[in-house]
Amino acid sequence: MNSASRADSTAWLRLAFRPFFLAAGLFAVLAMAVWTALYDFGWRMPAGGLTALDWHAHEMLFGYALGVVAGFLLTAIRNWTGLQTLHGPSLLTLFGLWALARLGGLVPSVPLGAMAAADLAFDAFLALAALLPVLRARQWMQIGLIVKLVLLLASNALFYAGVTGVLADGRRLGLYAGLYLILSLILMIGRRVIPFFIQNGVGYPFQARNRKWLDVAVLLLFLLFAVSDLLRTDGLTATLGAVLFVLHGVRIVGWHTPGIWKKPLLWVLFLAYASIILGFGLKTASIVAGVSPFLALHAFTVGGIGLMTLGMMARVTLGHTGRNVFEPPAAVNGMFALLTGAVVTRVLLPLLLPGSYSLWIGLSQGLWMLAFGLFAVVYAPMLVTPRVDGKPE
Repeated sequence: MNSASRADSTAWLRLAFRPFFLAAGLFAVLAMAVWTALYDFGWRMPAGGLTALDWHAHEMLFGYALGVVAGFLLTAIRNWTGLQTLHGPSLLTLFGLWALARLGGLVPSVPLGAMAAADLAFDAFLALAALLPVLRARQWMQIGLIVKLVLLLASNALFYAGVTGVLADGRRLGLYAGLYLILSLILMIGRRVIPFFIQNGVGYPFQARNRKWLDVAVLLLFLLFAVSDLLRTDGLTATLGAVLFVLHGVRIVGWHTPGIWKKPLLWVLFLAYASIILGFGLKTASIVAGVSPFLALHAFTVGGIGLMTLGMMARVTLGHTGRNVFEPPAAVNGMFALLTGAVVTRVLLPLLLPGSYSLWIGLSQGLWMLAFGLFAVVYAPMLVTPRVDGKPE
């Protein structure tokens, strides 16, 4: 094998976004296909120790979403600090732990303890891999991100403590703590990048409006909201959800300009943020008006996490493989439209037409799989080959 061939064969391990984005996209399809078989067709959960619902909720958060977080953060930290993050064999080790945990949840012969060990080892290794370059570069402003990764490790441990019977309410606490930590990461990163991307991407002068008091208020109120929901203080949760709905609505209005709707890499992030805002409103409605709590949950997950991660994977891949982010592949319109359709059919249509609930669930599952399947087909060649501009990574 010549040196060029060796370089090509290891390109997928040069930066964390490469293996994790590709695997997360493929896993999003596989995990939803399994959930469809379990939920719609009555298949039995293949792995021991987890119910179908436990597996679905856990793998969407700690499998798919945290895989995308790993790829994004380790790539971003390399940019922020100027220091090399995991690559080559060390990156392969981290990725291998993630993959083993995902397979462990699907293979009947794998004990739950082995899956938990691989999963928690992945979480711990990810936190350490993110921490070390931040410490070496003395970028103390990034410590908040590291704290969230450590708390995600603790949340995952709570989940496993719950499903193994060690902690009575560990399953619920672990899953919802994980959900809110991932949402907090998305809101933090979204505040940094969405207005910046809009200003630089619409093609005409525009200044997104940001307010310091609003930034501080939504940060503190979201923390209170998450803790309140974990403690099941419903009245306070409903109040905080309503306030967050209004405040984030004020923020997103300040970011809006008509030009975003001509740019798929902008409108997908805008809609993702809007879905999170909708989730706050639906959470309040679930408490005060009896609306199904699963609508808020899926506004947060399918809409907020799904759209934001798909949009960021599409954009980051283009930029870090030497391609023009202002000229994305035509297919991104299709994949974003499909996933937006999944949000509509999972959140809005069940609210408006609850009599066809099973139909909407099935349609949403299918649209999700098509969206991520299209991402995998279009982006896989970019993720496993060297940069097209010949620059080092």
